[in-house]
Amino acid sequence: MKYLTFAPPPALAGFVRYYWALEHQVSVENPYVHRTMADGCAELIFHYKGRFEEFKPAGSTELSFTSGVHGPTDHFRRFSINQDFGIFGVYLYPFAIPVLFGIPSTEVINEMPDLITFLGKDGDKLENEMMLAPDNLVRVSILNAFLEKRLSSQPTREPAVFSVISQIIKGNGIANVPELAAQSFLSTRQFERKFKAFSGFSPKLFTRIIRFHAAMDAYGDPDRSLTDIAYDCGYYDQSHFIHEFKTFSGEHPKVYFSGRAEGTGYRDA
Repeated sequence: MKYLTFAPPPALAGFVRYYWALEHQVSVENPYVHRTMADGCAELIFHYKGRFEEFKPAGSTELSFTSGVHGPTDHFRRFSINQDFGIFGVYLYPFAIPVLFGIPSTEVINEMPDLITFLGKDGDKLENEMMLAPDNLVRVSILNAFLEKRLSSQPTREPAVFSVISQIIKGNGIANVPELAAQSFLSTRQFERKFKAFSGFSPKLFTRIIRFHAAMDAYGDPDRSLTDIAYDCGYYDQSHFIHEFKTFSGEHPKVYFSGRAEGTGYRDA
């Protein structure tokens, strides 16, 4: 398995966290199963090689898009593929959705629209360019140009709320909502309304999801116990940590940190 990340240019760094690419050779006898976790941030996804199926309720499956948007989500999803694959992703701050695409983040919560549905002709053109690109460095260049053009054409700006959302992400979800509202010079009610429009979630749920991601980032550290991770990430106790982790990932943290869980292969690449 090959996993790479690429930094965005300075003009986009306030909206794009990073670009990433994942490639893997898969045998028909041993399909690859991937699990996406709850996430406070959105992604643009391009399957330039291979195509996943998503597991649905009652054991059915459904082909995933070739390219599209994975909106912020409060639950996990499972996907499978039995052929070699290559994926390119754009990991966005949640407020990049209204800024770059002119819609509230709430409209893509727990949704995965394909790129043509989401962007129309612009999505069709971008998908074709990304699929035909010879390598991932060219894909980075294509997306830099596309997103910089979108950024220059959208007037939506809420710097105070954007700063708070970024602060929560950088602070690993440990935050005091009333204090954050005061920093934004807004009442708590105004703050929560604007926060939800630009993040998709209430401040409380968003901080819970970000804190969960901070816990996941302890993967690969053999010197930290589950109790250490729980307290370091601001959970009340280990049982609280286990409950939250299972809610957002569908896995017990002991299984996840063992390296045997679905979808952790890229962390070992």
